[in-house]
Amino acid sequence: MKVLQSSIFRAICAIIVGILLIKNPDDTVKGITIATGVLFLLSGVISCAVYFSAKISNVDEHVYDASGRLIPDIKPAFPVVGLGSILFGIILALIPETFIQYLMYFFGAIIIFGALNQFINLAQAKRRFGVPLVYWFFPSITLIAGCFIILNPIEAAGLPMLVIGCSLIFYGITDGINAFKINRLRKTQNNL
Repeated sequence: MKVLQSSIFRAICAIIVGILLIKNPDDTVKGITIATGVLFLLSGVISCAVYFSAKISNVDEHVYDASGRLIPDIKPAFPVVGLGSILFGIILALIPETFIQYLMYFFGAIIIFGALNQFINLAQAKRRFGVPLVYWFFPSITLIAGCFIILNPIEAAGLPMLVIGCSLIFYGITDGINAFKINRLRKTQNNL
């Protein structure tokens, strides 16, 4: 049941993002970029706060082993990744346009990996029971759309985001249908 739930959740998220990209591509992309930047920024701030907290508390405390010998202080490692996250978060949150021009490659890769995931799920399902040929058609279209996005970048964000939005909706619907069908076939086979 967990596999079905994760597939349905993934499908719903893909459909929602796809609808948002179709309805208002520029604002959706900018919003996703800013939200990602804020998450990176928070992650970096938390990482640095933990480092400085450990450094401050490490000065005042001494740790002894069971026989009463002083254990040398272990200094926490400087949070280089945390500082990188803060810098990346600031760039994404404050100047999202810089990142947006490369975002279509990221979405294209997600769509390609989603299609490959569907192929893998269908191949695993085919080992247990027959999968009609038509089910292989849908991830093929998704894969072609992802490759189109990556191989034909367009300067304006509107058209690629429209294609990405349609692809995400299509992926979400077919992934949800495949999850239900495979789950039903799995239950039928287990009842035999």
